[in-house]
Amino acid sequence: MKPRDWQLTEDLDEFLRAADDFLCSRPALHTVTLTVADGLRTSGPSVYGTGPPRFGVLRDGGGAVRATLLHTPPRPVQLTPVDPAAAAALADRLAEAGHQVPGLWAERETAAAFAAAWQRRTGVTAEQSERQRLYRLAELVPPERTPPGRARVADASDRDLLARWYVEFAADTGGQPGQDPVQWADSRLAHGGATLWETPDGTPVSLAGHLPESAGQIRVAPVYTPAALRGRGYAGAVTAEVSGRAAATGAEVLLFTDLANPVSNRLYQRLGYRPVADFATWTFAAPAG
Repeated sequence: MKPRDWQLTEDLDEFLRAADDFLCSRPALHTVTLTVADGLRTSGPSVYGTGPPRFGVLRDGGGAVRATLLHTPPRPVQLTPVDPAAAAALADRLAEAGHQVPGLWAERETAAAFAAAWQRRTGVTAEQSERQRLYRLAELVPPERTPPGRARVADASDRDLLARWYVEFAADTGGQPGQDPVQWADSRLAHGGATLWETPDGTPVSLAGHLPESAGQIRVAPVYTPAALRGRGYAGAVTAEVSGRAAATGAEVLLFTDLANPVSNRLYQRLGYRPVADFATWTFAAPAG
């Protein structure tokens, strides 16, 4: 495996021409790359950050794509599953190209292999900062008890609320908003991708979003309830509503959870979600001094 086996580009169309069939061959494992690429295609290269997006493909001896990377600075690099040799070759290729890698998000073993290779190659310190589990909906199991109220699809009057809850969700999960909050709210409103649970008096108390269908799959994200309103069944009720609507389209329904949050993992399993794979985020920093 040689570093130059990884082909890098800043051209989204070139990347998709090369990688689309590969990404669609396993849409669940590639769900984030697929949806981020869709967002770049529909909303432009600055939708996820200020730096130009960068892409890469790894081909086998017959020319077929076997892995991809996608980077929207300042977010972590996204890498599809590879073996340690391919991860090491990528570390060398990115270092040779002078590519800044603030972090990496990938399937757990792939992420660990790249982090070790990048640390050896560049001397940075590497820290695993987040662990996630990807779930697929097998068969929806509605909550045993539904709280008072109802679900409704958010509309333009909810724009400010969606933007505010998006920021609060990011803070709750230990990060920064990946997009401009108002732009994010507008993108969800444009395709009916935000559903609220509201109490009988019409007060919104919980949110479940979903992304547009891509390659036959719909990913539920985010699910958020303000801290003062948790423990009342709102998140389960609104997630079940969104999951059921998504499943009714015939799409594969997916979601990610933070493995540090056992409450959400138990909730989604009760609703009928089953584990697919574990993912990890690694953060890289120059050593002190």
